Amino acid sequence: MRRLMLLRHAKTETDAPSGRDQDRRLDERGHQDAAMIGDFIASHPPVPQLVLVSTAVRAQQTWEFAFAAMQDRITAPQVESVPDLYAAEPVQILHQIRLAAVPDPEQLLIVGHNPGIHELALALTGQGDADARQELMRNMPTAGLAVLDFDTDDWGDVSFTRGNLLTFVTPKLLKQGSD
Repeated sequence: MRRLMLLRHAKTETDAPSGRDQDRRLDERGHQDAAMIGDFIASHPPVPQLVLVSTAVRAQQTWEFAFAAMQDRITAPQVESVPDLYAAEPVQILHQIRLAAVPDPEQLLIVGHNPGIHELALALTGQGDADARQELMRNMPTAGLAVLDFDTDDWGDVSFTRGNLLTFVTPKLLKQGSD
């Protein structure tokens, strides 16, 4: 069994001081949302053993704030910054997932961007929780997290429609659940 977690970066500033999209940073809400998702991940094991993060500042910060919220409760995973995750199409992200066969973690987290991360989550989902599937079909907002299981022991076998969507959460849904 392999577990894949797909996380869209958290909320960002509109423009980076440099003017470059890759340099956009998280805003205050983004800091809070990333930490909330990190807390959720730590509270719902198994947790990732390998994390692949886009090199964009907002993705890097999303991982930093998420990990800060969970670091006292989990073993630190291996983390790799992957330039090819920035502005990646679903097939490019899937290629990175398949490359995870080399270190072969059982749980993998990808921190990336829309539309690719959302489109990939939809394409990989073949079955799963009906409510989660309905929410995922609507949108994958900032700090949205899709968790899928694959009935395989090889990341190379992960392919479209073979995933079982266990859960889809967003900071908004988590806040609604705690009310």
